[in-house]
Amino acid sequence: MQNIPHIPVLYREVIDAFENLENSTIIDCTMGYGGHSSMILEANPHAKLIAIDQDQTAIDFSTKRLEKFAGRVEIKKGRFSSVMQDILIEVDKKEIKGVLADIGVSSLQLDQKDRGFSYESDTLDMRMDKDAPLSAANVVNEYSTNELEKILLEYGELRNYKKLASVIVENRPFSSARELSDILKPHMPRGKKIHPATLLMQAIRIEVNDELGELKSLLKTIEDARFPHAKIAIISFHSLEDRIVKQTFARWAKSCICPSEAMRCTCGNNHSLGKILTKKPIIAQTDEVKQNPRSRSAKMRIFEMDLIDG
Repeated sequence: MQNIPHIPVLYREVIDAFENLENSTIIDCTMGYGGHSSMILEANPHAKLIAIDQDQTAIDFSTKRLEKFAGRVEIKKGRFSSVMQDILIEVDKKEIKGVLADIGVSSLQLDQKDRGFSYESDTLDMRMDKDAPLSAANVVNEYSTNELEKILLEYGELRNYKKLASVIVENRPFSSARELSDILKPHMPRGKKIHPATLLMQAIRIEVNDELGELKSLLKTIEDARFPHAKIAIISFHSLEDRIVKQTFARWAKSCICPSEAMRCTCGNNHSLGKILTKKPIIAQTDEVKQNPRSRSAKMRIFEMDLIDG
């Protein structure tokens, strides 16, 4: 028996989003430890699922966890933005009726201190793919002051980004996330619900894994593919990620793409890819937040590409 590590975020809402998708193919762009994948397969006994992840540890675990769905699940290693391109070559896009992406670091990666994601870690890594060339140590110990300021401001949205960058440069090299957190803790904003170093670690992690670039690339691939009648569900944990998804879905839903200053429509007014199913993002219910505090910041938006003639 495997020790199932955690319950995936927004698990009930994900099942609801992908119900009644029998005899179709669903893509889980961020398989992780197989929580969402297994639930989707159980809810749709005749559906197939393609699962993607770049973390070999997660792949090894989920390969075993999903064994009972043999013949209905295929696991692919790599960044979801690039693997999606391969899938489009191999699978008829008309068969794909669901795409799920749970953006960001998994609970298991955060809990594994040797991965360097936590502020308590004795390493400074943060790579989702252990074979990737750029690690948190490279960012913290080698980036210029200006480069550090940029990621702390843009990805961490930290007001005192200049001071933090200066302290990092003055005290490096750092060999662990714990050491980095301890040095910067006196200069970090104090929130009631999160550790002072959370936003700092988040900013570095986003840079290491190019998380925003990956999300934009995935959305562009989906847009170009124009899956007929597919549901696209994106779960994010960061305001920047949620903003990208919200703005992209709003653009996909627009039928007229003429400039706002245009006197009349000349574009044909037929550019909508479908409709937004979530006027407001879906968030975790109270009982889930109590069970898994990390779900507090999760937001899921769903778009249905239902107006495209495949």
